[in-house]
Amino acid sequence: MPQIHTIDLNFQQEDHSIAAYLIETAQGPILIESGPMSTLDALQKGIENLGYQLKDIENVLLTHIHFDHAGAAWKFAEHGATIFVHPIGVPHMQHPEKLWNSAAQIYGDDMDRLWGEMKPIPEDQIVGVTDGNVIEFGDVVINVLYTPGHAVHHNAYQIDDVIFTGDVAGVKIGNGPVVPPCPPPDINIGLWKESIEKIRSKNPSALYLTHFDRQENPMQLLNELEIIMDDWANYIKPFYDDQILADKIVPLFMNYTKNQFKEKGLSDDEIQTYEYANPSWMSVNGLLRYWKLKEQGRI
Repeated sequence: MPQIHTIDLNFQQEDHSIAAYLIETAQGPILIESGPMSTLDALQKGIENLGYQLKDIENVLLTHIHFDHAGAAWKFAEHGATIFVHPIGVPHMQHPEKLWNSAAQIYGDDMDRLWGEMKPIPEDQIVGVTDGNVIEFGDVVINVLYTPGHAVHHNAYQIDDVIFTGDVAGVKIGNGPVVPPCPPPDINIGLWKESIEKIRSKNPSALYLTHFDRQENPMQLLNELEIIMDDWANYIKPFYDDQILADKIVPLFMNYTKNQFKEKGLSDDEIQTYEYANPSWMSVNGLLRYWKLKEQGRI
């Protein structure tokens, strides 16, 4: 097993919200997740603390193209790095304007503060990888697992018997519960559960979550994730059926999830960390869209 280092990106000055992983290989260090451009300074410091420089990272693997996972990838490409991502995500990394404009509809004037700049990556520096592909970096072999459900462009990456899961294995911070990040537009509970089963079938000894860090009880985590995923989706469905607007649902759902966290013994500060990693208000529109597409027979 190669050396795996967790780098806390200190998103919005909050610890344990977003991670990147530096993995030492005989071919040099590789990175899984770049985080957003707004956390590049923390990422650079973490890389340097491990004895490397940004320019030493010649390969970056992204689980998917959401800003908190992929926003700073272009900066490594500027130094000549190759960026690996699911093929559906490739054109968005080449031309991030559509991705940026879509996110701006959600975050508005907060885009720069939260995510920072995102620049295009040249086509010849992006490699599309999907289910069954194998990537070798010297002595490290990475198996690609296509894991949609959270996003249609989502991969997980397996090294030996551990899996880097991006968002498909949920968000779990410290001793808190695992929860599903459900932002629009791609949430598909059925596909997500198939992806969970794919990960489960690999019998991993540990999972590395982008939000946050190594998890030693994969089967328990995945079982609990499926339960809370159904819980959240079923909470939203009656509001969808009654055609209640999202802005009316958001405060109710935020209170609902806050009470769930409190029942698990989390403090207000711990709940706030979860909100940075997985804003509960975003799951309202994601799950409303899920029920709409399901009603229309499109998923």
